Amino acid sequence: MFALVDCNNFYVSCERVFQPQLEGVPVVVLSNNDGCLIARSDEAKNLGFAMGEPYYQARARLQEHHVEVFSSNYPLYGDMSRRVTQVLTQFSPEVEVYSIDESFLDLSGQLYLFPDLADCAAAVRAAVRQQTGIPVCVGVAPTKTLAKLANRLARHTSTGVLVLNTPEQRAAALAATPVEKIWGIGRRYAPKLLAQNIQTAADLVAMPEAWARRHLGGVVGVRLWRELRGEVCLALHAGGGEEATAAPVRHSVTCTRSFGRPQTGLGPLAEAMAMFVERAAERLRRQGLSAHLLTIILGTNRFTAGGPHTQTLVLPLTTATNDTAALTKTALRALRQLRQAGVAYQRAGVLLSGLEPAGCAQLDLFGASAKDQEQRQQLMATLDGLNQRFGRSMVQLAAAGTAQSRQVWGGRQARRSPAFTTSWDELWTVG
Repeated sequence: MFALVDCNNFYVSCERVFQPQLEGVPVVVLSNNDGCLIARSDEAKNLGFAMGEPYYQARARLQEHHVEVFSSNYPLYGDMSRRVTQVLTQFSPEVEVYSIDESFLDLSGQLYLFPDLADCAAAVRAAVRQQTGIPVCVGVAPTKTLAKLANRLARHTSTGVLVLNTPEQRAAALAATPVEKIWGIGRRYAPKLLAQNIQTAADLVAMPEAWARRHLGGVVGVRLWRELRGEVCLALHAGGGEEATAAPVRHSVTCTRSFGRPQTGLGPLAEAMAMFVERAAERLRRQGLSAHLLTIILGTNRFTAGGPHTQTLVLPLTTATNDTAALTKTALRALRQLRQAGVAYQRAGVLLSGLEPAGCAQLDLFGASAKDQEQRQQLMATLDGLNQRFGRSMVQLAAAGTAQSRQVWGGRQARRSPAFTTSWDELWTVG
């Protein structure tokens, strides 16, 4: 049996953990650069604020209804997500972190401790709330797709828990789920299904397998159809062991950001690019990958006349690498080629592709020796270890600038709460 644990209004809940006076108050969290609404408390939803609504359009109504507004605080959200995952591992060694606020668990081993899985799900929910302060809902079912469906329905129960363990329970859940809310259907297939009078998940399951194959994209559609019928087709991709080899293959790593204000100077753009490379290289090393291609992205204001508003430059790397210094050197060279003097850039980013397992690259005849590469890998491992222990960017390349210099190009975060758990200078104070 699979469980899907979903944090309720996660970003808002993270803010409420350290600011309990926000309980019962309408709260919204803004996207990068304070652009639009990306998280809403139930109170804010009831007031009619929509997901993705531009902040500048909603500002007057937010003030009218005394809604608390926060800039996104990803250091805090990321750390709280890690803490929630730690609690989940107390119940199962098989945990797949699906997103920052959702995780799948394999509860097969819990049947010996909890004959009734509803008790297990309730225990998970209580433990997460007690140890992190984050409210969650738990859906339990024989497949991941059904667990996702159960979790959605669990939000409307008094217990926040729903187990689909019998054919009758699954049939009732399928009948109560609109077809457009099924995990994997999406905006592409939903209109087509509704046009054929497929209104609910039960209607979809009642169709023949051949129909699903023809109308839902072949094998992928059949897999979805079988999962809804209780047949396991999607494996758990836990973070370690043999399961890790079954995880989806990543083809690229991207880091892009919008600037708080347009940038024309080479200095701020170079600092931003170095920072983006640092983030992307960290992800590569965390996943044991190296990149063959580096693409830099520069974008201007898309609402101005003329175009194109996005420019890219791709540079091949002689040897696949995840070395921050080597990637930064290449990115800055590409930046000098792509940047046009006098042009105001609104956003930038870096994309690393052509990925392969780290340590498998063929040596370059005129490049670094095997010994040099081993030393570079040790240096990167030390760098990651220090940053993991003492905080992100505690040790970094000088090219990425300082916290003060990054204020020139950093995004707007006028309403960001303190990083209560990841910065010594912003620790939570009580009393």
